[in-house]
Amino acid sequence: METIRIMHTNDLHSHFENFPKIKRYIEDARAHHTEQEFYLFDIGDAMDRAHPLTEATDGRANIDWLNSLNYDAATVGNNEGLGNSHEVLEHLYDDANFPVILGNLYEEKTHQLAEFAKPYLIIKTKKDTKIGILGFTAPFILTYPLVDWDIRLIQEMLPKWLGELQKQECDVIVLLSHLGVSMDRMLASKYPEIDVIIGSHTHHLFEKGEMDNGVLLAAAGKYGYYIGTINLTLDDNKKVVDKHTDTQKTADLPELAGDKEWIQHQLDTGNRLLSSKKIANIPNDLSSDFHNENAVIQTGLDAIMDYTQADAGVLSSGLFLKGLSAGVVTEKDLHDMLPHAIHAMKTTMRGADIWWMIMEMEKNRPYLRSHQQKGMGFRGKIFGELVYRGITIDEKRNVYINDEKLQMDKEYTLALLDHYLFVPYFPAIEIMGKNEILYPKFLRNVFGDYLKKKYPM
Repeated sequence: METIRIMHTNDLHSHFENFPKIKRYIEDARAHHTEQEFYLFDIGDAMDRAHPLTEATDGRANIDWLNSLNYDAATVGNNEGLGNSHEVLEHLYDDANFPVILGNLYEEKTHQLAEFAKPYLIIKTKKDTKIGILGFTAPFILTYPLVDWDIRLIQEMLPKWLGELQKQECDVIVLLSHLGVSMDRMLASKYPEIDVIIGSHTHHLFEKGEMDNGVLLAAAGKYGYYIGTINLTLDDNKKVVDKHTDTQKTADLPELAGDKEWIQHQLDTGNRLLSSKKIANIPNDLSSDFHNENAVIQTGLDAIMDYTQADAGVLSSGLFLKGLSAGVVTEKDLHDMLPHAIHAMKTTMRGADIWWMIMEMEKNRPYLRSHQQKGMGFRGKIFGELVYRGITIDEKRNVYINDEKLQMDKEYTLALLDHYLFVPYFPAIEIMGKNEILYPKFLRNVFGDYLKKKYPM
């Protein structure tokens, strides 16, 4: 008989406040486990630029923390894959002391697997059992090409790399899946030769696991709220005869002296680094109140209009978590104000389709004004008020672009956000728009570039 313990984290999203407890729990488990083998994996989205230290270090602080726990392997989430420029992602793992297992991200120019990644990993135990590790990330086919990556579909790549593990006669196969719970269940139904799928991306929690078609599904929720443990028992023929999983709620673990200080130090360090990077010197306060004469959202509209060179634009007030004070503006100020993983987008639409989009916006306006928005890269609280630039409507529902009545067959360009494409409130954008999402800059970077140009230091 052979016993194996696998511990796993996923979707930590830079929630450093949970890291001290997670670290102690895993280190204690590694020091005192009774199984013959012990392995530790992360299933992606370890970083999130909403945290100042992650933003200031381009995620390197997160890799340093993973290094401190000596992970055996990790895969990549969309926050690593799409929250970084191509160059930053290429070098994110330069100092990692663990392999990155990722079988579906390729260089767009060379069509070779990303240099920082391995398609699979084979671990040999003391009893010569071969454990094959696969890793895949959610294939966002619309956005990865915008940062010069060729993202491949799972139905194309899983059979290829699974076949390689089977050729090498792996006894146990584990999939590190940043694909979401629906895809995990589908893969379990099609590939019973996989022993364990450790899931993430959709932030689902399987406290005691889920068995689908003989495949054990494990998942530890989000933000480090839980830590997962999987136990495998193999017979003398290296066949898995028992597998089960459990999760530990991090909040139930003891807090020790020094935890709060460590957590605060991460925040302070990030803020200090961001504060040291000066962007512009603005002559007056910019208010977060969209009614104000000097509303920050109006400068935001100036910025995206300048960036896209569009005919008209739209932003929502809930994006701006605070205003800016007159004087020097730093990267910390911009990050505090716009922590979102959201990009500017240039959309081309016929006048008739713009009319439909504006009617959708007007219909949803009262609901969105106080709607608590979550997901889609949004890091605020409410969606807020829609504010137009160059768009007006009269009492007969006629729409005007820059004071000229909309021509139904004429094409216009609009400065929008990719967020408005992904949320379900304005379907005309997805259905009728020719949408050019402008990667890799986040909205705060576009805003900062505009301030630099208009109010240089």
